[in-house]
Amino acid sequence: MFKPSQRLVRFGLALAALAVVAGVAMPASAQDDTNIPETPPIMHPPKQSWSFAGPFGKFDPEQLQRGFKVYKEVCSACHSLHRVAFRNLSEPGGPEFTEGQVKALAATYQIADFDDKGQPVDRPGRPSDYFPLVFPNDDAARAANNGAVPPDMSLLAKARGAKSGFPGFVFDVVTQYQEQGPDYIHALITDGYLNEGEKPPLIATDDPNNPGKKIVSEFKVPDGLHYNKVFEAHSLAMAKPIADGQVEYTDGAPQTVDQYTKDVAAFLAWAGDPSLVERKQNGFKVLIFLIVLSGLLWYTKKKVWADAH
Repeated sequence: MFKPSQRLVRFGLALAALAVVAGVAMPASAQDDTNIPETPPIMHPPKQSWSFAGPFGKFDPEQLQRGFKVYKEVCSACHSLHRVAFRNLSEPGGPEFTEGQVKALAATYQIADFDDKGQPVDRPGRPSDYFPLVFPNDDAARAANNGAVPPDMSLLAKARGAKSGFPGFVFDVVTQYQEQGPDYIHALITDGYLNEGEKPPLIATDDPNNPGKKIVSEFKVPDGLHYNKVFEAHSLAMAKPIADGQVEYTDGAPQTVDQYTKDVAAFLAWAGDPSLVERKQNGFKVLIFLIVLSGLLWYTKKKVWADAH
């Protein structure tokens, strides 16, 4: 059996040490960039389990009430809910607050109106009123939020969502997956922000001094913005808005960021489609009607054309 000499062993160890030192000393711009993307990868939101998913799904009133509590105590500082009326909170299929609770809630808001003489006044809200805007206009919103305009949350769960691509969207149609918005909202807050000590990923950009070469560097987050793995542009004006234990629950539900975001995402899904449960029920009735109608048409055809065959 071949046994290496001590001189050969020492030579091999010296080469290994030299390689390690060279690797450590290699500058970022000289690192292998073949596997480093030009833009940070976008994190695809993982699918969550929702009570309102599927053809027979429906909203959980207790979860919607918790979600509204999170919205009111956290989100409403910047985000409006202008397309939702106070009275909607007491309707069947939603949070199902009592009429007394809705009336008391509405009275805590000041609504711009006009008196009998046509003069502008502020009055306590009524159940028929809609949630007022947080900021009177976009300029005021930008001035208060580092140049960004917080979106209205009324339709946020309908407007946001990750693209499944092909063939993912085909499976979404077959499985009736329509919860892209709530999944996106949950992932954006729960998984999107960097953990303590975590840094933005490396990206490879063109070297202006060496055509065809790449410079490997850390993704640069503009001042005043925050890196987010789920947000497509990765630079988000909103810092992580909530932490464990920030909102107090009285029904025994976990007071964690994961639970908070699930609850507020479910509430926003209801706000964007408050007639979801009723629509599903009507669709089920229509399917039964069409099945019965098809049977009657088949039976009628057999009777009418029985003597023609």
